[in-house]
Amino acid sequence: MSYQAEPSHTHGSVAGSAIVLVNLGTPDAPTRSAVRRYLKQFLSDPRVVEIPRAIWWCILHLIILPFRSGKSAAKYASIWTRDGSPLKVNTQQQATLLQAALAQRGHDQLTVAMAMRYGSPSLPEVLAQLKQQGCGRIAVLPAYPQYSGTTTGSIYDAVFEHYASVRNLPELRMVRNYHDHEAYIRALEHSVLAHWEAHGRPDKLVLSFHGVPKRTLLLGDPYHCECMKTARLLAARLRLSPEQYVVTFQSRFGKAEWLQPYTAPTVQQLARDGVKRIDVLCPGFTSDCLETLEEIAMEVRHDFEAAGGREFHYIPCLNDAPAWIAALVEISEQHMIGWPTMMAAPQRDAEKKDADLGRSRALQQGAVN
Repeated sequence: MSYQAEPSHTHGSVAGSAIVLVNLGTPDAPTRSAVRRYLKQFLSDPRVVEIPRAIWWCILHLIILPFRSGKSAAKYASIWTRDGSPLKVNTQQQATLLQAALAQRGHDQLTVAMAMRYGSPSLPEVLAQLKQQGCGRIAVLPAYPQYSGTTTGSIYDAVFEHYASVRNLPELRMVRNYHDHEAYIRALEHSVLAHWEAHGRPDKLVLSFHGVPKRTLLLGDPYHCECMKTARLLAARLRLSPEQYVVTFQSRFGKAEWLQPYTAPTVQQLARDGVKRIDVLCPGFTSDCLETLEEIAMEVRHDFEAAGGREFHYIPCLNDAPAWIAALVEISEQHMIGWPTMMAAPQRDAEKKDADLGRSRALQQGAVN
């Protein structure tokens, strides 16, 4: 086993702490070649596609990548902004605001970084940069409120794979889920109520979560249950009866059965049943992205209106909403208990004095730096 080269050590240095906010990923550009690279990395992950590798290699390289890359690139182009991918822009903004909010609460000895599971900046790249910066404590915070092996589990894989080749490991904390965290539910509630205050209430609220194959549920993945709990908690805060909302699952891929009911057929049936207005919220996405801005706000809107629906509202993701940043602060603080991220000036001066003394003694005993 060979290990990565360690950065040069300076005696008397004080280890820092960091939070890494990790989202799924995005192509670098809305082009066929960039989307192909992204899809290849994403769909090559055995956590994402649990088909025998040899069979899946043929499907991926001979069918999906040649034929789907161009179509997906056109979809990405329809939502691309002047600043780039909405998902990447939103996630970076969340990380920036989270660091500022934590600093205001006294966590001035803390770095917040953003990483992507697929694409750039890659998670291994960000973890390596934090090591170079002297961070000896790392908290990994997935942007997925609900746990699934296909998402959060894959982040765990990437973190552990990276550190398997690192000699001097940091203290590591992993956030598994926060699907029922009061601050997260409260942020969703604020988002919905703000939309209703501006636009009125719908006949039906549709809570659309990203889908996964049904077999993952049967094999023990808790994602479906956590989505349903999020929906129940949000509906309770909004004081909705079971008849006033419906939970659906979107982004089905392939011919296998996925979690049901599917979003598009459900909204079409609602329109045929005489429901005139629906609002759609995607609680499983904390940043707007292709699956929300194109699939829901464009495609599903068209499906509803084509089936006879009159009024369709898409409620944006949490993005940089103050209530969501406040929720990220709460979640982060709960996973940093015991870390010296908050330090009064006298404590900081004392720690620096101890570090300087340690460095002086090390140099006297022959250390070079």
